Amino acid sequence: MADSKTPDIIYTKVDEAPELASASLLPIIRKFAAAAGVSVGTRDISLAGRIIATFPEALSEEQRITDDLAVLGELVKTPGANVIKLPNISASVPQLVAAIKELQGQGYALPDYPYEPATEDEKAVRAKYDTIKGSAVNPVLREGNSDRRAAVAVKKYAQANPHRMGEWTKDSKTRVASMDGGDFSSNEVSATLDRAATAKIVLETAEGETVLKEGVSYPAGTVVDATYMSARALDAFLAEEIEKTKAEGTLFSLHMKATMMKVSDPIIFGHAVKQWLKPVFDQYGDRMDELGVDPNGGLGALLEKVKDEPEIMKAIEDVRATRPPMYMVNSDKGITNLHVPSDVIIDASMPALIRDGGKGWGPDNQQHDTTCVIPDNSYAPVYDETIKFFKAQGKLNPATAGTVQNIGLMAQKAEEYGSHPTTFEIPQAGTVKMILDDGTVLHQHEVEKGDIWRSASARKAPIEDWVNLAIDRQKAEGCEAIFWLDEDRAHDAELIRYVKPILEEKGVASKFRIMSPAKATVQTLKTITSGKNSIAITGNVLRDYLTDLFPILELATSAKMLSIVKLMNGGGLFETGAGGSAPKHVQQLMEESHLRWDSLGEFCALGESLKFLADARGNEKARILGEGVDAATQGILDHDRSPSRKVGEPDNRDSHYWFARYWAEALARQDKDGELADFFAPIAEALVDGEKDILAELAETQGKPADLGGYYHTDADKVAAVMRPSKTLNEIID
Repeated sequence: MADSKTPDIIYTKVDEAPELASASLLPIIRKFAAAAGVSVGTRDISLAGRIIATFPEALSEEQRITDDLAVLGELVKTPGANVIKLPNISASVPQLVAAIKELQGQGYALPDYPYEPATEDEKAVRAKYDTIKGSAVNPVLREGNSDRRAAVAVKKYAQANPHRMGEWTKDSKTRVASMDGGDFSSNEVSATLDRAATAKIVLETAEGETVLKEGVSYPAGTVVDATYMSARALDAFLAEEIEKTKAEGTLFSLHMKATMMKVSDPIIFGHAVKQWLKPVFDQYGDRMDELGVDPNGGLGALLEKVKDEPEIMKAIEDVRATRPPMYMVNSDKGITNLHVPSDVIIDASMPALIRDGGKGWGPDNQQHDTTCVIPDNSYAPVYDETIKFFKAQGKLNPATAGTVQNIGLMAQKAEEYGSHPTTFEIPQAGTVKMILDDGTVLHQHEVEKGDIWRSASARKAPIEDWVNLAIDRQKAEGCEAIFWLDEDRAHDAELIRYVKPILEEKGVASKFRIMSPAKATVQTLKTITSGKNSIAITGNVLRDYLTDLFPILELATSAKMLSIVKLMNGGGLFETGAGGSAPKHVQQLMEESHLRWDSLGEFCALGESLKFLADARGNEKARILGEGVDAATQGILDHDRSPSRKVGEPDNRDSHYWFARYWAEALARQDKDGELADFFAPIAEALVDGEKDILAELAETQGKPADLGGYYHTDADKVAAVMRPSKTLNEIID
């Protein structure tokens, strides 16, 4: 169960590698924080926790837990909120189903996930599960806009210890392929409401009117968009790119966000699976329907469904032999780009490919030039321009590169990530209309069966807060600052109508530029290549993309970013970076008891959280703790105490020992608070004296399988045994 009393700091319980690391780090944090009278509690926003909380009626009293996401959703609207948020699973359907099966195997009488609900009960179950899919957490917690940047210590370390970058050549065949019409970008319309309004979304057909959604409320000043992607145009585009890729001799790769964009992108992914195996679907489509094949679930699930159908399996192999080689998630295990929709996430996959010189891994376990298929053209130009830039200029030099900070509009479900309840796959041809409560038709589109229609919005207060946050950040940094907005895009044009008057009113218009994402990409790359810094001021999705792209190029990872969300009602949300590679980390831990997850993001967030608490509560001891965290983080970097990737070498648990030691040493030697210095002096001494025994005890556990009691829903005692194997360290901390 979660804590019943709201602690000073909430540290979220999540999934996979970050949660395993918490088992080792959180006891240290609690021990140190208590010395300043600071309590640290947890709230469960893990995928398994959210599933359990959603179905109390199916569970025993002992199995039920509170809906911690809902609790946190209310907390972040209060001035006293102080939340450290670790990366959680944004579940695709295969992940959700796997978590359900694991919980059922542990004795939780949860209903199965209904792929095609037929009865009212099944529809109700499906509706509940759909609230858990995709970006179910972030829109609830992000009641503020994003300030993301590399911590100074992290950036300096990256420059002093530059990571390997793949070589770019002018003759590289790697390219971005995107639709030139019929996509969300080309069909977008947008309007700003001059009054508060309620809208309904209807589909008008020859047979009558179907209400897709009603009771959608918007306050005055909200920017409301609508758009659709043509299924016909999408299929034609995919078919053409498959053939072009084969002719060019490159790898075929699809880059999507099927986790966050949980309605639209799995459908687009399914279209790619069907186009890849089009002759098979043409010949055996009816039989595959009977077998329950859902292309949206990916090639892996499809192959499992038809494995006992020799004719279909042969047809699949025949077609695959005629296709270009595919970009692989895991060449050794035969897991392709199209196996699972959540395996290739654009904001992680594209930067990694660019960092590697435009190379992707093929079926032969070798790297090759790659066709990067990004169907919607809204943000594809960012990657297109980046690839063109490095082809012409050569790879980025991390030792001399400047840095890109980001101010992101995301509060109150701003932009596309808030579109899930208003995204629909069109059941039959007709006209989709968004109709306001006074009968005004705000937006409308002529659509065909299978098209994907969606509406997104951004409210006035978050937009104004975003602009003011950008002004504050530019004043603090004094560097180049660009609003990545395209005046020729309908949505961006509405945002510009907000941005320009605020900049002019504050007298700072000359300090900012407004550029389309394509032009801003080129300008920003020129800036950081010359060693200078830039601030990218962007909307929600582009915020997500850029805060992976530039950190992966600059630092080799986005997990080390400082991510501060200044909540609009005065609280603070401190995010710890990306978790895209976490599954591989867990697999390695389970196989050989080595966790290579780097908790540097958690360290950075903790320091900011403690200093924020000091300001909010007047707790100077908390400030000294926060300054001590900064010193400890610097120590981790200066002495190269981050985890190694290889078994038998220091891992996440070793880094936590060093973090505790450097933190205790910093607190013992500071002269601002004698009481804290006296408290931590013996702890620091014990950690120094125990170094040999602690490191030996940590090393002893490596090289053997680790039993966690589960993947999505682990056993706390088993995880503690794995992640806290040093008796000496535990005695000091406990």
